[in-house]
Amino acid sequence: MSGAVGNHGVCNAMSIDVEEHFQVGAFEATIRREDWPRWDSRVVRNTERALQLFADKDVSATFFTLGWVAEREPALMRRIVENGHEIANHGYAHDRVHTFTPESFRADIRKARALIEDAAGAEVKGYRAPSFSIGSGNRWALEVLAEEGYAYSSSVAPIRHDHYGWPEAPRFPHTPVAGSDMIEVPVTTVEYAGRRMACGGGGFFRLLPYGLSEWAIDRVNRVEGQATVFYFHPWEIDPEQPVVPGAPLKSRIRHYTNLDVMEAKLARLLDRFRWDRMDRVFLGRETLKAAA
Repeated sequence: MSGAVGNHGVCNAMSIDVEEHFQVGAFEATIRREDWPRWDSRVVRNTERALQLFADKDVSATFFTLGWVAEREPALMRRIVENGHEIANHGYAHDRVHTFTPESFRADIRKARALIEDAAGAEVKGYRAPSFSIGSGNRWALEVLAEEGYAYSSSVAPIRHDHYGWPEAPRFPHTPVAGSDMIEVPVTTVEYAGRRMACGGGGFFRLLPYGLSEWAIDRVNRVEGQATVFYFHPWEIDPEQPVVPGAPLKSRIRHYTNLDVMEAKLARLLDRFRWDRMDRVFLGRETLKAAA
């Protein structure tokens, strides 16, 4: 757990989605799956950079990892666990959940979980859908996760977004499947003046001024008394990554803007609040609500 002093005694959850720079949703229509092996692999060096940052700040985090990465980099999986972090499932190859049937989704998470657990030598309790791609139209995925024995999911973004979102979903941890103790821990949002905004990291944190994220996390901690969920990707602290040719302008702006300042912003945030792993922050909580 972080040794930093945060606001109001609330400990927040720090997480990182472990994937290559060419596996992101922004480039899924530009880079073909069969071309992945042609790209320079940067996930090890970038994840090790994140591990060093966490070590410097005395922070433990949850690493939601692609099975594709675990299959190729088992030593990295072991280093994550040996450094005191939680390992969790991010699917096999970053396919969005709405591209699956219930049967193919089950096969995907089983395959990825087996690869991650075998590489890391640790149990996988949590899952995060690529691009937060569980919504009202595929809520059956939460039932599959519960049936597969997951203790928690962090797969829902309770906002409107052009790539994802389930704005009607609860904002804070809840039990979405009747008869199951599995909890869904949505990525954090903040409400102010009748508007709901993302404040859980990723592009929101990297693209916008640092002070906005600090204000939002403080508000959720102080006013609502809730822990926040923050996430980022290894490639977001890699300003030297190659530029993907032919990608749409909107995707390029989202992906490459402020890569050179992201690590410094993260270091500041780690100092400002208290942080720990997803499992230690959320599992065992007594005040959970069933999803409507």
